[in-house]
Amino acid sequence: ETSSQDLQHPPGSQKSAPVPEPVMPNMALLVKNPLASTHIFKQACHICYPKTGPKAGDYTYREGLEHKCKRDILLGRLKNSEDKTWKRIRPRPTKTNFVGSYYLCKDMLNKQDCKYGDNCTFAYHQEEIDVWTEERKGTLNRDLLFDPLGGIKQSSLTIAKLLKEHQGIFTFLCEICFDSKPRIISKGTKDTPSVCSNLSAKHSFHDNKCLVHIVRSTSLKYSKIRQFQEHFQFDVCRHEVRYGCLREDSCHFAHSFIELKVWLLQQYSGMTHEDIVQESKKYWQQMEAHASKPANSVASPRTPMSSTFDLQMKFVCGQCWRNGQLVEPDKDLKYCSAKAPHCWTKERRVLLVMSKSKKKWVSVRPLPSIRNFPQQYDLCIHAQNGRKCQYVGNCSFAHSPEERDMWTFMKENKILDMQQTYDMWLKKHNPGKPGEGTPLTSREGEKQIQMPTDYADIMMGYHCWLCGKNSNSKKQWQQHIQSEKHKEKVFTSDSDSSCWSYRFPMGEFQLCERFQKNKACPEGEECRYAHGQDELTEWLDRREVLKQKLAKARKDMLLCPRDDDFGKYNFLLRDD
Repeated sequence: ETSSQDLQHPPGSQKSAPVPEPVMPNMALLVKNPLASTHIFKQACHICYPKTGPKAGDYTYREGLEHKCKRDILLGRLKNSEDKTWKRIRPRPTKTNFVGSYYLCKDMLNKQDCKYGDNCTFAYHQEEIDVWTEERKGTLNRDLLFDPLGGIKQSSLTIAKLLKEHQGIFTFLCEICFDSKPRIISKGTKDTPSVCSNLSAKHSFHDNKCLVHIVRSTSLKYSKIRQFQEHFQFDVCRHEVRYGCLREDSCHFAHSFIELKVWLLQQYSGMTHEDIVQESKKYWQQMEAHASKPANSVASPRTPMSSTFDLQMKFVCGQCWRNGQLVEPDKDLKYCSAKAPHCWTKERRVLLVMSKSKKKWVSVRPLPSIRNFPQQYDLCIHAQNGRKCQYVGNCSFAHSPEERDMWTFMKENKILDMQQTYDMWLKKHNPGKPGEGTPLTSREGEKQIQMPTDYADIMMGYHCWLCGKNSNSKKQWQQHIQSEKHKEKVFTSDSDSSCWSYRFPMGEFQLCERFQKNKACPEGEECRYAHGQDELTEWLDRREVLKQKLAKARKDMLLCPRDDDFGKYNFLLRDD
């Protein structure tokens, strides 16, 4: 089947900008709309889409109004819906590390008013869920939906704005190592900056460096930024988004949304890769200077403690905790004190409290929300019954009485940060250890900002893009790619719930006869056959995607050459 990404886009004339702004070169459409077949979008402003009442959803679109529209509000509606009203698509909430599926606001769902308004992190309608999901995957950018190249102002794309939106840093890595199979992360060393830090190769760094955008959150993501060339297309590669592009650098399409935006920026501003790295450094220097100010003035909370929290507390390494070990940080607060130390960062540590009833340490998660406190925190029904919580996202119910008590204490004392809670407890219960929590507070702060120093330890080693993890040695790498958890990543991903509508393939790529006859099946969700043609079609498509993903993983040497046993997923690889 021929697609727009198998052919060169034909040159098309771009609509001229209404104001004489410098414009991009005449090129193909920047980004295809992944929701084009199901949604309709248009732009509006506060004049043609005014607020008409006191409630959060009280807006009305004034069709055909003669005015100079600023076009700074995105409106949308479903094509096949009986509801033809235009709905405002608010900016996607980005201040949280939420990775689950988006859900509708219960107040709006029940046709009540939402008191949090634009600060509500739940979607107000299905159209908002759909757009937010695509935006988070990097397959849709609302700023580029309408006349993407026609009138982009110079101020709309800067390195500072890219880093503010996407986080991370821009830096140079050795391209030969980065393109090797498996991928090796290396950069110039301080002692010998002319060669890369891969001691077994020692490539010339200046002749072989490439620009890379690195983001560190719960996993590591390295996005190579290729030098833009005239034959490249302003579009994201659909293969790369789904399972990884086998054409790699020879592909004419951007392999990440950040690469696409850098191409745009370069086309407009003429910035070089060297300029981009320098701007990235300047941005983070400003952020570090800004972050250090509140850290130096950390004082005891103005609100007096309304209740006491007398349980013993401590921070431990999250990775060691998952392995059943209690490992605290070293004195410099850079690594945990295990024999094979893990990096010590805010995201990788866990706060434990000693349960008086169970006589053991219990983990406590951060507050589920710092914007909307409930009247009281309740226990999760799964945790109450001694089962593992089945909620896909960040469960807002406490998973233990200790967690409930901690959250209640934080709410009553208006404390939003776990570190601040620990510091208060430490000051009260361990006066002989003044300032033990201060280095963490000043380093990590209440704002969850990853500084360039937090990336120092991830500039070398083997990298697995499936899991977003680095390995420091060949032995560690072999252990990783042979692990069941790693193999599972070939067949699953965090975005599965938003990418697919039906069950994961259950074993047989055929229609269920009982379901076809009776529109019901006694085996229900456990049935090995597809319940309807739509589900079967998706299963076949999903199998093809997984086969392509497996091929990409093999090509990148993320699997042992002779490893062909994938346990419960083996049926997916059969040829019917």
